[in-house]
Amino acid sequence: MNGAEALCGALLDGGIDVCFANPGTSEMHFVAALDRRPEMRCILGLAEGVVTAAADGYARMAGRPAAALLHLGPGLANGLANLHNARRARSPMVVVVGDHATWHVAADAPLTTDIEGLARPMSDHVTRLAPGESVAAGARRALEAARATPGIATLILPADVAWGPETAAAVAGPAPARRGFDAAAVAAVAVALADARRAGRRAGLLLAGDALRGAALADAARIAAATGARLLSEMFNARVERGAGRPAAPKVPYPVDVATGFLADLDLVVLVGARPPAGFFGYPGKPSFLARPDCMIVRLAEGTDDLPAALAALADAVDASATIPAGPDAPLPPDPADGRLDADAIAAVVARALPEGAVLVEEALTAGAPLYAATAGAAPHDLLQLTGGAIGIGIPLAAGAAVGAPGRKVVSMQADGSGMYTVQGLWTQAREGLDVVTVILSNRAYAILYGEMRGVGVAEIGRNARRMFDLDGPPLDWVALARGMGVPGIRCDDVAGFRRAFAAAVAEPGPFLIEAVL
Repeated sequence: MNGAEALCGALLDGGIDVCFANPGTSEMHFVAALDRRPEMRCILGLAEGVVTAAADGYARMAGRPAAALLHLGPGLANGLANLHNARRARSPMVVVVGDHATWHVAADAPLTTDIEGLARPMSDHVTRLAPGESVAAGARRALEAARATPGIATLILPADVAWGPETAAAVAGPAPARRGFDAAAVAAVAVALADARRAGRRAGLLLAGDALRGAALADAARIAAATGARLLSEMFNARVERGAGRPAAPKVPYPVDVATGFLADLDLVVLVGARPPAGFFGYPGKPSFLARPDCMIVRLAEGTDDLPAALAALADAVDASATIPAGPDAPLPPDPADGRLDADAIAAVVARALPEGAVLVEEALTAGAPLYAATAGAAPHDLLQLTGGAIGIGIPLAAGAAVGAPGRKVVSMQADGSGMYTVQGLWTQAREGLDVVTVILSNRAYAILYGEMRGVGVAEIGRNARRMFDLDGPPLDWVALARGMGVPGIRCDDVAGFRRAFAAAVAEPGPFLIEAVL
């Protein structure tokens, strides 16, 4: 058995049976090993950002890691933006990066680079395998690290380690550490919530990660009912269970002024896997942190802790009722009148027609502003968001989500400018026959940058800036782009046409693309 075969076997033994890949010469022995193990599903991405985002989407929905195979340092570099998003989402992933044979590195061949240096900022664990070491043992350590954090474990596989023999005994490694929580923190938060209520001060539970799903979200709702606290969620979240009949945890808004107003009445914020609420950027004369300066911030649990267990313990500590409070369901938006398409009409149509159990992937950016509120009362669904702010995640994230949640319709709301970063993901959707409806919100501009210019105090935007923001010369033809990659599509510029197209798309297996021209 060579090292590549040992690696493949260790991944399969550890529960990884999907590998998103864009391999090159240094990875050919690993590709050959994968070829001999048909139980490993290998999915090609035509760009490395597609590979890393798809592995992220898979992990968010499947709840377990996939492998991502990349070619040397430059291949890793091409995938780093979406590894950043995945790390912010705390998505478990094992990233296998091929490297030159160890004795060839001294030749300083063109693709030679510092892979560790590239990997560390976007990885929670980095290991370089060496000749004479057990590849299987190194793979197990990486997998354990990816699950325990959870996060990104990067495994560097030199070519001679891949083709060389698995020389060391493949002994079983230690079991991954179980995620726990701090009982003292639970007790302290219970006291803080009780003190706030007695003093007539307002508290909020700021949720992130696993706290926004299933029993954990229900426990958070029970705690809020028992203590009078508001349920809140971070600005951008990896996965949220939303829709009719589910507890609502409104997200902190993106604009700084709106966000500070949203949090202004809170005297206490309890962090449940979340970070202290902060603005996405710094602006002249505006704060970095969004809660009032005198607001007390206490932490129930870190994002790496067992958030469901911590919330269950807190529910007991505050004597929360066993009954999950129903709360008022948000109404669906009215069916929009026929006429020219705008962002509000698109949001309303999607909210009204979203199938139960759908996975809604949102990278709609400026044109998607109405979508979050509109879908609050939609059929129960999961929402995946842009966690790290590095645009270009939506199309491949939706592909990975479809692989990780077979049988569920995936609806991807995608801004046109950021969609071009990883448009190749449409080809992967077509090749794998994935059930994804992609809605391109085509305002033909990096429209968010107009708002950012105003945010830093620029009143007039001239020709040079517009040349960097506008996408209309020539306009992108998304239907042609999609068809060129094997995905059928249609263009709509009025409400009636979009309503018909979206209803038909969600009723039939995908993939399918709708270009909604605003």
